[in-house]
Amino acid sequence: MTPRTKTDMIVIHCSATPADMDIGVEKIKHWHVVDNGWDDIGYHYVIKRDGTLETGREEHRTGSHARAVNGTSIGICLIGGSNKSGDWENNFLPEQFDTLEQLISTLQDKYDIKKIIGHYEVDDKKKCPSFNVKEWLDNNGISNT
Repeated sequence: MTPRTKTDMIVIHCSATPADMDIGVEKIKHWHVVDNGWDDIGYHYVIKRDGTLETGREEHRTGSHARAVNGTSIGICLIGGSNKSGDWENNFLPEQFDTLEQLISTLQDKYDIKKIIGHYEVDDKKKCPSFNVKEWLDNNGISNT
């Protein structure tokens, strides 16, 4: 895997799983490696239903989560984001949003990141992460350009 030489963005994703499916890094890594044939999990971080933060791909490595910006971004995946029918749904828990807020703050301080987006802003065929990222950032006082 190639080291990322520039980090100027965070891309927020969801696992597109229903609220009662509490998975984590190992399951997503299985999907990405075994099912998709990738060399590792695509996301750098995964936030489980209870707010537990799990490390996925090593942070300094180029991700595989949003093709157009993989080389300059860190990918964060929240578990959830769809209903039992597979339709997009904001079913995330407050604990997940608390962890997301803390992780964003840490990454912004570490890399001086100014731009935070949802996956849907890179791939208009998706509604991932199933919530309006800009609105959430604004409502939580998180700076974003």
